[in-house]
Amino acid sequence: MQDSKNNNDQKNGFTVYEIFIIFIISFIQFTVVLDFMVLAPLGAYLMPALKITTTQFGLVVSAYAFSAGASGLLAAGFADKFDRKKLLLFFYTGFVVGTLFCAIAPDYYFLMGARIFTGIFGGVITSISFAIITDLFIMKVRGKVMGFTQMSFAASQVLGLPIGLYLARKLDWHAPFWMIVGIATLVGIAMFVYMKPVAEHLKIKSDRNPFDHLIKTLSRSDYAKGFLATTFLATGGYMLMPFGSAFSVNNLKIPLSDIELLYLIIGLPTIIFGPLFGILSDKIGKFRVFIMGSILSFLMVAIYTHLGPTPFWLVAALNIILFAGITARMISSSALQTALPVPQDRGAFMSINSSVQQFSGGIASAIAGMIVIQPANNAPLENYNILGYAVMSSITIAIVLFYFVDLQVRKNLARNGN
Repeated sequence: MQDSKNNNDQKNGFTVYEIFIIFIISFIQFTVVLDFMVLAPLGAYLMPALKITTTQFGLVVSAYAFSAGASGLLAAGFADKFDRKKLLLFFYTGFVVGTLFCAIAPDYYFLMGARIFTGIFGGVITSISFAIITDLFIMKVRGKVMGFTQMSFAASQVLGLPIGLYLARKLDWHAPFWMIVGIATLVGIAMFVYMKPVAEHLKIKSDRNPFDHLIKTLSRSDYAKGFLATTFLATGGYMLMPFGSAFSVNNLKIPLSDIELLYLIIGLPTIIFGPLFGILSDKIGKFRVFIMGSILSFLMVAIYTHLGPTPFWLVAALNIILFAGITARMISSSALQTALPVPQDRGAFMSINSSVQQFSGGIASAIAGMIVIQPANNAPLENYNILGYAVMSSITIAIVLFYFVDLQVRKNLARNGN
């Protein structure tokens, strides 16, 4: 398989083509992450523009997650039956079309439908990308690769969110989606022209039909550990994210015009955190870095969700530390879970795992929308501290669950002689 074939090459550094793969997957992730993340800070513009409540806005956010989860589950049985490049192109094209629908949405219900359509295609993209990374890069360097590809989260904040919010402020809330459509179209063309087929997994003969492949992957007890861990990993972030900008404006009293500057300041250090935590994961262990990030996130959530009016510099500093913890958790957990599935199950495992993440996030977003209350436009959000307690609980449970994932990964690597 590709893992053993590239073992010696990757000890001596990446080839030009491997660097291209890291680059293109990073840009794919950038557009997908930005498409999802931009909706949360747009809440401060979108809720008054469409005259919707916090509950309705929470449903718009979760609609993407639910549809993404459903499509990932349905696609899981087919994920290992095709060239991964072709699958990626198909779903990325649908994602671009869905984002275009968001860019022309005239009202709440059209936007809801557009987010569902986008989620159907966008929800599968990350899982296919991770399967490609697992196919092409050995375990010893996956932390580093994940560190660079997960820089997309930071880049979406440093570049995407501030520009998107600026466009929303100067034009309207549709403008950020037009920006994503333009970038994604160029990325898709580059992928179509320069990316080689990724089909080594097809050489492993399997007589399973797609439905049987899905059921067998779902029913494996060692994979179930990863799915359960992902459930609690996703819950925290999706609960806090939808109302981040509204909380900053209405509770922390950060001027709406300064929100894009806040995201820019938060994102700049995160660009450094990505590769740093990726390299650290490979050197000292993925699970150790996950524990460090979880403890840091726990402490910051405890502080942040209980704040009242706060100076801009302190809000920025706390957010930088919080995102350092989140980045460490994301990179280390993603790299760790790539070692759970056997080669012929990678696509299915990644798709199901992505679905679990999206379903968990969708439920968390919907619950957050019911818990958080805004009595009137521009009034402070209420019950945000309750979300903080829920997030801290999920962080604690996730640490325990990833301990068992790490044990399983160690067994897998020992069995394979790694």
